[in-house]
Amino acid sequence: MEESIVQIQRSLKWLEDVTTGAIGYELESRTVRGLQVVQAERGFLRCNFIVPDLASDVNGNWHVGAIATIIDNVGGAAVYSIGDRLNVTVNFNISYYSTAKIQEEVEIEAKVIGKKGKLISVVVEVRKKDNGELIAIGKQWTASHDYRTPLPQSKL
Repeated sequence: MEESIVQIQRSLKWLEDVTTGAIGYELESRTVRGLQVVQAERGFLRCNFIVPDLASDVNGNWHVGAIATIIDNVGGAAVYSIGDRLNVTVNFNISYYSTAKIQEEVEIEAKVIGKKGKLISVVVEVRKKDNGELIAIGKQWTASHDYRTPLPQSKL
């Protein structure tokens, strides 16, 4: 139980560091700044987010690239909450169903749905907070690798 709490806290600290710009890229932090975690469990995160002005497309809608960034980060944090290291995304699919306007509040929910060896699968749903309308679903497979262990030598 104690280890589970430590993993969740480490995951939340990582996500906070990304949103504040302490780690990662400026574009990434600017895109997710203001993200609020409202529920965190092992393999599960629920967040609220108000779409910022700087994340708009030319029509005043939430830019699809900004949506992808937030899906990747919240999904990554959910995966990190069940492991001992950050994973690398090896497959990333997003289906877009609608959009949100600038200053509209959305809810992002990430849930780890499977684990097979070093691969972990997570699904992230983004919905409008006021009516639950689905904006996007992201599906990710991530891989873990312990770079401290030597790789087997090739027999060629």
